[in-house]
Amino acid sequence: MNKTNMIVLAVDDDMINLKLLKSMLMKSGNVAEVIEAKNGSDAIGILKGRNDIDLILLDIIMPVMGGIEMLKVVRADDNLRQLPIIVLTTDETKKSDALEFGANGFLMKPIRSDDLMKKIATVIV
Repeated sequence: MNKTNMIVLAVDDDMINLKLLKSMLMKSGNVAEVIEAKNGSDAIGILKGRNDIDLILLDIIMPVMGGIEMLKVVRADDNLRQLPIIVLTTDETKKSDALEFGANGFLMKPIRSDDLMKKIATVIV
């Protein structure tokens, strides 16, 4: 995979968090596009319609479909299960659930740009 032209799906119900993530990712020079979704259900719809997404950044606590539920759906789908997913949350207690259900990485909010880029580098091969 080419690390310099990644397409990232950012899933968070907080528009400020989405804008911050997009800004950090675009400034990195490694990301060509950031697609935004406000909950897991919207994100699944996006994933079903595209096959070019390289990474998912996933909030845990969201309305409609939360991050853990979305993780379960993605990992159960043969066409999606290989996608790297990094969970971003303010709730440290969700880390074991996220990893148990297939997250490739975990970061606590607020996210620092350098921490995000280091974590991405560990899950994208």
